[in-house]
Amino acid sequence: MRALLLGARGAVGSVIRRELQRHGHHVTSAGRAEAGGSRIDLRGDLRPLTRIAADHDVIVNASGVERADLAAAIDGIPLVDISATGSYLDALRSVARGPVVLGAGLVPGLSTVLARSLAAESDGDIDIFVMLGTGEKHGPGAVAWTAALVGADLFGPPEGGSVRNFRESRRAVGPDGRRRRYLRADFPDHLLLGTRDRGFRTYLTLGAAPMTAALDLVGRMPVLRGALAAAPHVGSDAWHIIVQARQSGARMQVSGRGQSEATGRLTALAAEGGGRCRASADDDG
Repeated sequence: MRALLLGARGAVGSVIRRELQRHGHHVTSAGRAEAGGSRIDLRGDLRPLTRIAADHDVIVNASGVERADLAAAIDGIPLVDISATGSYLDALRSVARGPVVLGAGLVPGLSTVLARSLAAESDGDIDIFVMLGTGEKHGPGAVAWTAALVGADLFGPPEGGSVRNFRESRRAVGPDGRRRRYLRADFPDHLLLGTRDRGFRTYLTLGAAPMTAALDLVGRMPVLRGALAAAPHVGSDAWHIIVQARQSGARMQVSGRGQSEATGRLTALAAEGGGRCRASADDDG
């Protein structure tokens, strides 16, 4: 398979490139300042993208640039987009001329696969609890995305009305037995799952409790959002996802370390499908 990877030099793109090449696929790296690859400025004229995309089987957008007309520019070639912005994903799938895969990361992505599997076995609303390690080296795009949530409302919350990021919280016990506080965040699992008769709500905590408290403070005082870019990447790179049915208490969970393991887990769960997903998701290792 020939893959055109947009944003191949970024924190997520570099992992995707390595995983694709490890599985024997040909990868063309592309970006605004790509050395030795294809130079494409996704914030400018998209005609170079149209020309280069024609020689590839799939386009992977890991650039963090969110332009819904990108789907039209690739003229029906399958598109995989790693963005977690609900409004953008909603617009993207509405204009796509060919197959489009949304939610191709840890959250949404792995979280969405687990939630869908649990929903098939349990009734009622489902909560999705995500922990991200403070030692993970997130790229500037991810930091900017988180900062943009501060002071903003969730896109299309299942309960309707206006729900502000990082203002609502719930507590849950993680795979390591620790009870943590998780903050409501605008990850679009509910949008990708697309059910109207039940609610999917996603909550975020950070690996270090003081960092979660700081995120809560920034959520209440948006003027402090600039501090997110200065936050040190210290601590563990461990992450976990818990999905739990509110009505029955049934739950599934998965945990790991680093971006590469998250990508591997998503690939494995997607390949195994719904019937075997439960067995994999119950593994805490």
